[in-house]
This record gives sequence, structure tokens and C-alpha cells, in this order.
Amino acid sequence: MKKALQVLLFALFFDLAFSSAHAQTTPAPDALFKKIQLLDTQLFDAYNTCDLTTLSSLVAEDLEFYHDKTGLARGRQTFLDAIKNNICGKVTRELVPGTLEVYPIADYGAVEIGVHRFHHPGHDDNVGEAKFVTLWQEKDGSWQITRAISFDHKPLPK
Repeated sequence: MKKALQVLLFALFFDLAFSSAHAQTTPAPDALFKKIQLLDTQLFDAYNTCDLTTLSSLVAEDLEFYHDKTGLARGRQTFLDAIKNNICGKVTRELVPGTLEVYPIADYGAVEIGVHRFHHPGHDDNVGEAKFVTLWQEKDGSWQITRAISFDHKPLPK
């Protein structure tokens, strides 16, 4: 039932997005999908290698990051500090193949939805997954994350 409601809401959202007068300026779904997929790759290559400069360029100054285990974190610097202190050298992330969904947001950017998997180097038995929703804003040809939600974190069965 929950999945059916989610599909219905996305179908309604998609219909509204493409029926607006501004939808003609939105990239074609394939082009938008590829753009967001590339941005996701850039973001998590930087995440996995602790490239804080690239991470900084991909998140908005007023970022809001919602995490089911740690709560709300506000601001770019808070995000970067959390990555530096809790992620660098301790965790890597990969997108679970086939889970990426991208939807246009008229006059704003796009929403990215998917499942990601987290590994802890040196601890092959410690792998987890979570769902995510990322809101990307395009401004003057540049894309940044303004809101992110990572939830339903759980270990993979061994």
C-alpha cells in the first residue's frame, strides 16, 4: 500500500511538472537523469576520497541534511565537519545499481531518490544500506544540494 501511494504521488508530481508552462525549459528526462547521475558520482567520489573542496562546491551554504540516526544538520560547514570527523577513512558509499530515480522540479532543479550502500574499509562484514532523497538546485548553470534526507539505515544481512 505504501509503495502504491508513493508511485501515485510521483505520477501526480510528474504530470504537474510536465504540464506547467515552464516545463519546456526543463531538460529532457534522459538529459536530466544523466546530469543528476553525474553529480551523484562527483559528490560521492569526493565523499569517498575526503575531497572536502569538491564536497563544498556541491552543497549550498544553507544545506539542510536530515538523517534518521543523527537528526538535522544545518549549513555547509556543519556538513563538511561531520564528513571530516566521521566519514573520512572510515566509510565509503556506493549507489545501489538500478535504484536511482530523478524527477524535475520546475523552476528549481531536480529531486534524486535512491538506495545507497555503505562500507567500512577493513571490515567487510560491516555493510549497511539506506534510502535517500536529495534536492538539487540549479542556479546560473551550477548545481548544488539544498536539502538531503538519508533514512532507513540498516545493516545488510550476513
